[in-house]
Amino acid sequence: MAKPESTDPPLIELRNVTKTYGGGVLSRDSTVALDDVSLTVRGDTPQIVSVVGESGSGKTTLASLLMGFIAPTSGTILYEGQDVSSLSGPRMREFRRDVQAVFQDPFSVFNPFYKVDHVLTVPIRKFRLARSRSDRHDLMVNALETVGLRPDETLGRYPHQLSGGQRQRVTVARALMLRPKLIVADEPVSMVDASLRATILESLRTVNQTLNVPILYITHDLGTAYHVSDHILVMYRGTIVEAGDVETVITAPKHPYTQLLINSIPWPDPDRRWGQEIATRSEQVTVPEGHGGCRFAERCPAVMAKCVENPPPPYLPAADHAAACFLYDDRPELPKEELSRMLTLVPSGSSAQQGEGVPR
Repeated sequence: MAKPESTDPPLIELRNVTKTYGGGVLSRDSTVALDDVSLTVRGDTPQIVSVVGESGSGKTTLASLLMGFIAPTSGTILYEGQDVSSLSGPRMREFRRDVQAVFQDPFSVFNPFYKVDHVLTVPIRKFRLARSRSDRHDLMVNALETVGLRPDETLGRYPHQLSGGQRQRVTVARALMLRPKLIVADEPVSMVDASLRATILESLRTVNQTLNVPILYITHDLGTAYHVSDHILVMYRGTIVEAGDVETVITAPKHPYTQLLINSIPWPDPDRRWGQEIATRSEQVTVPEGHGGCRFAERCPAVMAKCVENPPPPYLPAADHAAACFLYDDRPELPKEELSRMLTLVPSGSSAQQGEGVPR
């Protein structure tokens, strides 16, 4: 008999969230960093989902909203069914413990006047994770060993005495101690040497697999996204333009923006020309400034007249694969209310996992 799906509310849910900087939504001086995005993150899935896109696509804004660092201009962010803006006291403490961050700059997390132990002992005291000094020490040792660090070579040192990779793994260990239900890793390897990236990403994958903690991996690096994630969301100027299983999206991208991103990666094949697989249309279209259509129209090699008239809805060019592009208007359209379900980080093996259009 199949195990029934959990009726508990999702860990985190974004409902039609928009974030605008520099003025109101209708201000000419405003910048829309995130535009009407819905996303559901359940706390009972071990998946890694990558959010990719170039600078200014809204990736970090999405991460900041998920962690409650900033408030949305419109829309709602829910934590276990409760509006994050209404949280206080013990509930806010629970939220801060359940949703942990690993930031881009590993050095900025540390106070240079304190030993690295300080980064670990503060959350232990704040969240009352240990009853004694011995318990506290054991907790730190176990967390450091889980991310591949030797406690005797890490504890008691100052931040400048550790490498960038070691500092970053300490921040992963800090998040790990709190037994979070979600880790948001915002460009965690962009400021470390290439030789250390694999080690840090392997630490995140170990946490993901051994503790069944879902990870939202924010990155501009399609290569690392492909190797570590299960699913991928591609963002452009505040909107999600493509989503699905990472193998499907990377090997058979549908949206022209995703195709351009992937074709910008050098291939070890002298006979392969960059951009040879990008969709094109012979239709000549003038894209007026300030049009209300697709945000990628100005750069799109496949732009059509209707692209500048209205923004495209998400379509399903294949199962487990959504793309917001009129090139697929002959395929099933994904209803607005179903887009959030398409982007749900569903538990592995759940019945929802088997439905068409839901990532594995």
